[in-house]
Parts: sequence; structure tokens; C-alpha cells
Amino acid sequence: MEKITNVQSTQEPTDGLIGFCGINCGECKAFVTTKNDDPVMRKLVAEEWSKSFGHQMKPEDINCVGCVVTEGPHIGHCAVCEIRNCGTKMKVENCAFCTQYSCSKLEQVHSRSTKAKETLQKIHEKTKKK
Repeated sequence: MEKITNVQSTQEPTDGLIGFCGINCGECKAFVTTKNDDPVMRKLVAEEWSKSFGHQMKPEDINCVGCVVTEGPHIGHCAVCEIRNCGTKMKVENCAFCTQYSCSKLEQVHSRSTKAKETLQKIHEKTKKK
């Protein structure tokens, strides 16, 4: 199995495709695969993620338009993601805009992804200056 390492970011942290938790959708393999409609990459990502996450994924599972987008396909975890559900309920662009930023839900994700934390922090600081 080939590991996907050449996913190029398609978005900047300020263009609106930042997940509720701060993950840049343009760097997500499912998002990029969906955007490019690439069946070979879809298969490789499904194999890689099945191995990495210990949960069997099929190529057709690798479809996502970004968690902050309400219509269209989303990766399976979006349906149960506490952060996405909260952000949707709070009607915020992402968690950086939340009045309760930064909460314990975010801290769990950010302990595994410092880049997502940094992205949200930059956005949060910009919103405070306005």
C-alpha cells in the first residue's frame, strides 16, 4: 500500500474552509480527493486510513466537502463529531468565533493537532481585533 504524502493544501487558513476544530480542509486527504474526484487516491486513502484508524473504510467512504459546509458528502465521523455538532448548534463559522473559545472539547483535538490549534488561535486573535 502506498502512503499518501503528496496532498497539497488547496486553501489558506483565511478563506473559509477551516473546520470547526481548526483543521484546514484543503490539507485533508478526503477533501482533496473529493475536490479532485480522484478514484485512485480515494482507494489509497481508504486503505491508509483503514490501517491507521483500525476501522475498515471503503473508497466510497472517502468523500467530504468540509465539515463547516452543511450540504454534500461528509466523512463518516462528521455525524458524531462533538465539535462539529456544537459549532453547528452555536452557528459559528468555526470555533475561533465562539464565545466559549477555547473549550475542553477543542483541547482534546488540539492535544493531537497543534497545527489546528495554531490556526484557530490566529483566527481568534484576528476576530478580537475587529
